[in-house]
Amino acid sequence: MNRVFTVLIAACLALPCVAGEPAFTRSTIDLGCVVGDLDASVRFYTEGIGFQELKGFEVPAPLATDAGLTDGKPLAIRVLVLGSGESATKLKLMQVAGTTPRTGDTEFIHSRAGFRYLTIFVADTDAALARLAKVGVKPVAKSPVALPASLAPAGMHLTCVRDPDGNLVELIGPRTK
Repeated sequence: MNRVFTVLIAACLALPCVAGEPAFTRSTIDLGCVVGDLDASVRFYTEGIGFQELKGFEVPAPLATDAGLTDGKPLAIRVLVLGSGESATKLKLMQVAGTTPRTGDTEFIHSRAGFRYLTIFVADTDAALARLAKVGVKPVAKSPVALPASLAPAGMHLTCVRDPDGNLVELIGPRTK
């Protein structure tokens, strides 16, 4: 009897929770990024990429410290959004007053561990390149490059650019020219 009960409990624990509450309230994530020049980064992501800026917010020093985010410093966060509604992607940019964030080797995605790039799907690669050119951003290497059919639908291109802090941003979309 004990063995049957143990097997039954083990089987129940292996099943996904169907009747309970979902594990996540949203299927998208927000990404926070500390930057060296907040205005330059906001300009890159809004004017260059096409994000829209929403109302930002502040995190007081005691809360930021208690949460383990800072060492006694407040946070002023500017919120950028890609899309609309509750499920829109949010990029939270911040520059912590009185600090100089360390930068790492961003030469290639394998240069250091951690989150290495953003992938943004665009409707028109050429239009994205024109917006980026207006803010002085050029593609990396030989970008844009056509993606093979094994990786994406026909006509899709990958363009890599760098934000003001050297972070790699992938743009994936068709070319119209």
